[in-house]
Amino acid sequence: MLIGAAGSPARGSGGPPLPAPGGPRRTVLSQQTPRVSIGLPVYNGEAFLAEALDSLLAQTFTDFELIVSDNASTDATAEICRERAARDARVRYLRNETNVGAMRNFNSVFELARGAYFKWAAHDDVHEPTYLERCVDVLDRSPDVALVYPAARNIDANGETLGTVLQGLRSDRPSPVVRFRDLIRRDHSCVAVLGVGRSEIFRKTRMLAGYADCDRVLLAEIGLAGRIVELPEPLFVHRQHQNRSVWQYRTRQKRSAWFDPSRAGRPAWPYTRQYRGYLTAINRAPISPAQRLACHALMFEWLIHNADGLWEDLSFAMTHRLRPIKRKLMPASARESGAGGRRDT
Repeated sequence: MLIGAAGSPARGSGGPPLPAPGGPRRTVLSQQTPRVSIGLPVYNGEAFLAEALDSLLAQTFTDFELIVSDNASTDATAEICRERAARDARVRYLRNETNVGAMRNFNSVFELARGAYFKWAAHDDVHEPTYLERCVDVLDRSPDVALVYPAARNIDANGETLGTVLQGLRSDRPSPVVRFRDLIRRDHSCVAVLGVGRSEIFRKTRMLAGYADCDRVLLAEIGLAGRIVELPEPLFVHRQHQNRSVWQYRTRQKRSAWFDPSRAGRPAWPYTRQYRGYLTAINRAPISPAQRLACHALMFEWLIHNADGLWEDLSFAMTHRLRPIKRKLMPASARESGAGGRRDT
C-alpha cells in the first residue's frame, strides 16, 4: 500500500467530488483528445505539490492532460494548483466542496480522464523528464502489456536519496497465474499502481474500494488482464516522509477510514474484503477455466499467510460490537464488587 495523502478520514462524506462554483477549472477543453491522462488527487499537499506538478509538466512526452482534484484542502494547495492551471492549458483543476475521502478522490480523477492511457500521480512524488516517454513507448509497442512502471528512487522529505528499489515481480510473464501469484504477495510496495496503464483495462476493473490495500487487489485485477512491466531505469522519485498515509495510520483498520470516512470507528474488515476482492477479480478475469482454478488454489496459500490479518478483522469487529455492552455493564459491576475504588464524578 503506497497511496499518498490525498484524503482524510476525519472530514466529510458522501457524493462524488464536485468543483467549487467559480473554481479555476477550464470549461472549454482541447478538441484533441490527449493520449495520456494523469490524475493527481491531493489533500493539503502544499509542502511538495509544486515540485510534483512541475516535474509532470516538464515531461518530454507532452501529449497529456493533468487532472488535479483538490479534496477540500485548507492550506495553499488551491493557490498552487490555480497558478499552474493558469499558465498551462493541460492542467484541469477541480476542488471538492467537502473532503470525500481518498477512495472517491482517486477514482474521480480517472472518471474524468479522456486519454487512451491513464496514470495516477501523488502530490509528494517527482517524475524524471522521460518517465512518460519510456512508459508510453512500451505500451505502444506491446499490445499485451496492461501497465508499465519504472524503478523507484526513494528520497526523504528534504530530497536526499535513500536508495533505488526494483520490485522484481514476475508480473511481466505470459502466464496470468504466475502474474497473479506474485501480485498478491505482501512483500512489495504496490508502486506499480502509479504506473501508466491502458484506460480500457482500468475501466473493466472495480477500481479502488473503501479499505486499506485495495490497490493490491486492483493491481492483481490488472495483472490478470495483461502483463505489468517494470522498467529498470529509476524514473520515479518516491518520497518517504512522516505524513504519508502508511505512516500516519499504522493499522489497516485506521487506513480504511482514510480511504472511506464512513468507516471511521467502525469495522472495515480490510483483510476479509481484500480476500473477497481477489476472488471477484479471478472470477471476472479474461482467463481460461484451468487458469481460473489455479488462481483460486493460490488463495488457499494467501489465507494461510494472512491468517493474522483475518483474525485482526474479527477481533476488531467483536470488540466494537461488545463496547456498548461493556459500557452498560461496567458501572453495575463496580457497584456489585463492593470495592472502594475510584468513582466517577
